[in-house]
Amino acid sequence: MDTAQQEATARARELQRSWYGEPLGALFRRLIDDLGLNQARLAAVLGLSAPMLSQLMSGQRAKIGNPAVVQRVQALQELAGQVADGSVSAAEATDRMDEIKKSQGGSVLTAGGQATTGAGAPTVRRVVREIQSLLRSVSAAGDIIDAADSLAPAHPELAEFLRVYGAGRTADAVAHYEAHQN
Repeated sequence: MDTAQQEATARARELQRSWYGEPLGALFRRLIDDLGLNQARLAAVLGLSAPMLSQLMSGQRAKIGNPAVVQRVQALQELAGQVADGSVSAAEATDRMDEIKKSQGGSVLTAGGQATTGAGAPTVRRVVREIQSLLRSVSAAGDIIDAADSLAPAHPELAEFLRVYGAGRTADAVAHYEAHQN
């Protein structure tokens, strides 16, 4: 790879970090490991061609152009978390991946602002993922941490919110959300 290609790849990965919270190669590899997939199966579930998935993973392409695919990525991240915490079995995960594959995407926020699952029941995890996605679409995690550090002396609660949702793990954000609902 020549220097121009290396710079383009580094630029694409930095854009991915700002849009998706991390480079897509790392995100997709984690989904593959956590859900026991191979690249071809991940591409099929997401609704991408195998070459497109490869280009996104390698940084040859920066952005997922189809919003439905972005929603499927988020659904798979949620599913991987459920598998990791034991709330979903491997067999259930396989069935759920088939549902995700068939989904058309669309926002998890309805016109009334109420977060819903496909069945209509609100879930904390989906609300949290939407907040994380919004924050991470505005700024990279490092910039969010810098902003939180600047706010901390005068506004510690707001700084904590930025750190937890803007740069933290989904499980920590779910715990924060649940602790602050009452």
